[in-house]
Amino acid sequence: MKFRQLFALMEIPAPDPERLLRRIKIMEHDIMLPVKTVFIGIILYSFRSAAWFSETYTSDLATQTVQLIFWFYIPANVFLGMLILGMKRLPLAVVQWTVVTSSLIDGMFITGLALLSGGLDSVLFWLFVALIMRNAVSVPPGFSQLFLNFAISLCYVLVGVLDVAVLSNLDESELQALQLAPHEDLGQPFVLRLVVLLLMTVGCYGTQLLLERQEIAMEEAREFGIRESQLRSAGRLAAEVAHRIKNPLAIINNAAYSLQRSLRENRDSAAQQIEIIQEEVERADRVITQIMGYAQLSEGRVEKLNVVEELDRAIAQVFPPAMPTYIKVHREYAPPFPPLLMQRHHLSEIFVNLLLNAREALGEKGNIFINANQRRDHSIDISLRDDGPGIPADKLERVFEAYYTTKEKGTGLGLAIAKHNIELYGGKIRADSEIGIGTRFAVTFPSKSVLNESLPI
Repeated sequence: MKFRQLFALMEIPAPDPERLLRRIKIMEHDIMLPVKTVFIGIILYSFRSAAWFSETYTSDLATQTVQLIFWFYIPANVFLGMLILGMKRLPLAVVQWTVVTSSLIDGMFITGLALLSGGLDSVLFWLFVALIMRNAVSVPPGFSQLFLNFAISLCYVLVGVLDVAVLSNLDESELQALQLAPHEDLGQPFVLRLVVLLLMTVGCYGTQLLLERQEIAMEEAREFGIRESQLRSAGRLAAEVAHRIKNPLAIINNAAYSLQRSLRENRDSAAQQIEIIQEEVERADRVITQIMGYAQLSEGRVEKLNVVEELDRAIAQVFPPAMPTYIKVHREYAPPFPPLLMQRHHLSEIFVNLLLNAREALGEKGNIFINANQRRDHSIDISLRDDGPGIPADKLERVFEAYYTTKEKGTGLGLAIAKHNIELYGGKIRADSEIGIGTRFAVTFPSKSVLNESLPI
């Protein structure tokens, strides 16, 4: 249990795709591409001006091997560089694959250069440190970053192992000529440098953890403020509109009542018209009263909601455990999910109304399948499907209209309210149905929901 809590504490949610792409652009496009261009140019120039690392203790075969690797390094970087230049038109997964591959290739090539330029004593050791810092910026936090930085550390281990192997094959005259001291093991300096690389790996990860959590907290605070402000504005507007309309309706109703009293003794067609007026006024009054319900927007409180918990709560509300039923609810969740910043009763209305609609469609028995998963952009997809009779195509287009219902005792408001609440937070809902197979409602909540102010009140 303690290990799970520790892992949960160390887990960093993946950054927003736009922010991650911006970081990759700064590090890979603006910094690494120019640096690599200059670096490759310098090595190409060294091919023509002098032999490679002529004062090295490595064999000609090792030098030729690294040169061959360099000729592979050039086209690989040209290809990866073209992908970085066109990263705006590529999927995020391809861009991330490009960054990881580029870092691994750089690590392997620096391994060869370090071996040729002094092995364990090479100043190129600090390039391994720079690679780890680069990966902390460009690679999203998590297993991929830790794996990549540990792989970079292993590249330096390979430098040490090859260094010892090469020195062990040199005789005393060659060691004296190169002013090198023989050693049979890696030694304390190697261990200290490896510790530095591992500490950099853990330190960069920890720093990124703190920065990402701070960024997430700041974003949530901004969204809390924006949503609270917009909900209050929408609530005040709804209350004002309802108040202004209810007053003239009350006057019309009173006038119709007075006219009805005067005609009570001599009832004719005028009296029937008055009844119609009263009925329509009462109907309009009910609609306005429902609109006034939106005044509660200003009274509610935006909360950080857990999708799974809210789904389970809605299921328990529609299908109480104490009440036996032949309708089976099948749940399939794929966590983790980002929190939804919403008013709790809005999200509850969405799930409850969709479940009630499925329960009424099934009748006494059937199955309801609920699936929830997270997209790469951190938006949440929720699918609610039943195996009921289905809805005809000509009626499916109208299921979200207010007061339209295909049920004998339906009010026609449940799905309309669900759709309104979903779109209020920038989400979308879609209905699919086949006769004899069932109906499916697919709901998508964006990762950053900006309240939709264009919705009619």
